[in-house]
Amino acid sequence: MASNEDRVGKFLQRLLQSRSSAEIIQSLARDETPLPPRIPGGSSVWVQDIESRWQLLNVSEQSRAAVFDPRSGESFEPYHQNVENCIGTVKIPVGLAGPLRVRGMFARGDFYVPLATTEAALVASYSRGARAISEAGGCVSIILHEGMRRTPGFGFRTLTEAGLFAVWCMQQRDALRAAAATTTQHGELIDIGMAVEGNHVYLILDYTTGDASGQNMVTIATQAVCEYIMENATMRPQFCFVEANLSGDKKATAHSFVSVRGKKVSAEVTLPAELVASRLHTTPQEFDRYWKMSAIGAIQSGSIGVQGHFANALAAFYIACGQDPACVAESAVGVTRFEVTANGDLYAAVTLPSVVVGSVGGGTALPSQHACLEIMGLAGPGKAAALAEVCGALALAGELSITAALCSGEFTRAHQNLARGDGAAANGDRR
Repeated sequence: MASNEDRVGKFLQRLLQSRSSAEIIQSLARDETPLPPRIPGGSSVWVQDIESRWQLLNVSEQSRAAVFDPRSGESFEPYHQNVENCIGTVKIPVGLAGPLRVRGMFARGDFYVPLATTEAALVASYSRGARAISEAGGCVSIILHEGMRRTPGFGFRTLTEAGLFAVWCMQQRDALRAAAATTTQHGELIDIGMAVEGNHVYLILDYTTGDASGQNMVTIATQAVCEYIMENATMRPQFCFVEANLSGDKKATAHSFVSVRGKKVSAEVTLPAELVASRLHTTPQEFDRYWKMSAIGAIQSGSIGVQGHFANALAAFYIACGQDPACVAESAVGVTRFEVTANGDLYAAVTLPSVVVGSVGGGTALPSQHACLEIMGLAGPGKAAALAEVCGALALAGELSITAALCSGEFTRAHQNLARGDGAAANGDRR
């Protein structure tokens, strides 16, 4: 095996084959030429402001029309609270996965799930897993816990001051909850914890957020908590930050794995061995064998959790349904488990501790995204819990299908057929 030194040396050799050291130094030198114009119009989505932004760009009319097409130009008003410096829209293919039968506390029925993706084979894979689940009578998918977290940080001169401040905060829990409540009618500060590190104190604030994913909601509420503290604390902090990076926001963390940020969901199904053979082209025993090897592989890689590709499901689902795609970083943390039952059937389960979804707010009111939520009957108030349970069921479908493809030797062939166009129509349900 080549050493890091060998690989770095070879890379530098390839780099210097195309450019001299002097050329590289010149390209990295400080650029003193005047800056180009600022992008005009800010958050305006008026057509004239969009036109003025395009005037900054040296692109073909064809490229411009692909992003700023006439039809989109007639309906930018809904986007004014969702984007700045708008120049148009990007069109991403949306496919349907399903039917997916879900037996949940909030989501119950058969769902056709919209997935926005440019990855060939992905929708086919999730459809195959969904079909296997549905033919087995559906999966149970349940919300176990929910909460949205912010972790403001406070700095002091000494550990003693930090400790006195921590004691004061615990005595002021009701006042802190009241301060947060002044900012929202839909959220509630339900738990207050803390971590002390030297002369720093981190408050761990957990909220419920109704049917919104709630990240902006809890940020605004936490700002009110910080302002109350800075005005009233007997041991006044030297400084504070509304988020001190302990919450796990948009990051895969061990904290999000063992706690909750968003909605914790678990889904399970038992597939008869005959169904595993006919629909997934393998056996429960091969699932079990693969899962054991993949779990050890995940441990060796330092993975937080053990799962195949939760991110595939969640990224495509989040984009289609107006969720925050960056939250896939934390939402895709979790565990998949396969076991052979006493009857020789396949038990499969997934647990996702931090599914960050909402049926209102964010991008859920945008025309295409709202339509995708309507396809599932999950648009608007009262649907967020069901949306999370569908996410759990969808992740389970994907884990079944990709693992089956790896066990049966179909994984590579499916990508060759679908991504490269060879026999796509005939093999669209094989992965």
